[in-house]
Amino acid sequence: MKYADLVKSLELFGLSDRVTLREIKTRHRELVRRHHPDTGEEGDPERIRLINAAYALLREYADGYRLSFSEQEFYEQNPDERLRMQFEDAPLWGMR
Repeated sequence: MKYADLVKSLELFGLSDRVTLREIKTRHRELVRRHHPDTGEEGDPERIRLINAAYALLREYADGYRLSFSEQEFYEQNPDERLRMQFEDAPLWGMR
């Protein structure tokens, strides 16, 4: 896989470089519905092949990542929760 192929796939899907797997799946469904020869408005089998190839490439790229469920990673991705954890007992923030 080349980076240029990845960029082309994102452009075909009309997505930015920061996207979730859910957004990729949703956009794939929308494009297939629009371009499918049986149900779509613009029935184009070649376009469907391109969309499915782009989807496979994006899925392959996204599935290659391993998610970390460590506490440190959680607090890096959720800075508000880090602050809440650090100051939850402080009188200024109010005790629960």
